[in-house]
Amino acid sequence: MNVPTDLTMGERIEWLRTRRGMSRPVLAGLCGRGPDWLKKIESGERELRDYRLLLRVASALGLTDLGVLTGTGEVLQPVSPALHHESIPDIWAAVKRRNYSAVHPQEPPDVAALRARVDAAWLLWHSAQYNRTEVGALLPDLIGDGEIAVRVLDGPERREAYAVLATIYHLAQQQIAYIAPAELVWVVADRGMSSAQYADTPEALAGAAWCYGNALRETADTSEALAVVLDAAESMRPHLDVLGKNARGLYGALQLHAAITHARQGHDGDAWAHWQRGDATAKSLPAGYLHPWTTFGRTNVDFHAVSVAADLRRAGTALDYADRINPETMPSMERRARLLTESARSHVQRGEHAAALSTMQRSVAVCPETVQYTPAARTVIAELWRTTRGPIRRQVVQLAEDVGVISD
Repeated sequence: MNVPTDLTMGERIEWLRTRRGMSRPVLAGLCGRGPDWLKKIESGERELRDYRLLLRVASALGLTDLGVLTGTGEVLQPVSPALHHESIPDIWAAVKRRNYSAVHPQEPPDVAALRARVDAAWLLWHSAQYNRTEVGALLPDLIGDGEIAVRVLDGPERREAYAVLATIYHLAQQQIAYIAPAELVWVVADRGMSSAQYADTPEALAGAAWCYGNALRETADTSEALAVVLDAAESMRPHLDVLGKNARGLYGALQLHAAITHARQGHDGDAWAHWQRGDATAKSLPAGYLHPWTTFGRTNVDFHAVSVAADLRRAGTALDYADRINPETMPSMERRARLLTESARSHVQRGEHAAALSTMQRSVAVCPETVQYTPAARTVIAELWRTTRGPIRRQVVQLAEDVGVISD
């Protein structure tokens, strides 16, 4: 990595952060600190000497060598390798090709069949242990076929095709999160939003806001993420009584999105207020309801209570909520793994290393790729690797090697 040699450590961090397309609040949050702390580090007002924090910064930036941060040119410790997945090149190629071909299919696209394929891919995302590998193999063809459909169809069929294409790009956004260049993330997020706008239905627009808000929260600006999801929710609120259950499910998902975003900013009251709105929405839907791709429903609302408390660093509250939940009630393997990760994060906050290790081992068993490619999970394992001593140290090292947090 060609980092300019005359930069201080703080300037190196800022250079690497902006090159990756990360905002200061996002990087600071991944390190368990606030943006003001990171601003002081980057400006040189404060020195970064804590090895634990060096490790967190390096892991969040996807570095394999802490020497890149310090400018020493030496390998100080093997840390989190840059995340990469074999599906990214083919997805990038499909996104670049888009609909520029002049060739028309011999038969008009079947939008219902395309929707069925997308629904099956979303189901695979939530049910497969190796979801990124399996879904990544499907996405290039789905993107290509979706783009052809919106190009050759007319009238109501075209609007329906745009609604399907929006969900294809939303799935692609889930697939490439944390593992793709920032420019690909933004192209995919923008395609999903523009396709939803062409579809012009409450459900399509709400789903696009939920996904676009995710992109903003993870790579740019949490305040803008809140504006996007809350504007979408407010536009739906007067019409909830007449909207279908999936549109109402997306309204609930927008509320949970706002709850997490506020929690990450430390806004306790706002976070729980939005969680309660999501809770009320879940109660208004049929028993057992589950949105097909956000997984909004009763169980997911309960899962989010754990996440909100963990993001607010209320470890005891998070674990109390987690103890009331049976993870197996959630059909999504990906969500189960995330719940276990949130519980492990709370155990780490309390210094309960053995419990955190056991919980992360369960998370890996449920959905290995969710742990391997999610920064929150990798941060928990990196913290365990840094701080754990005694009889369970060997198990921690093995876990870190298996997930790729450290090199073997």
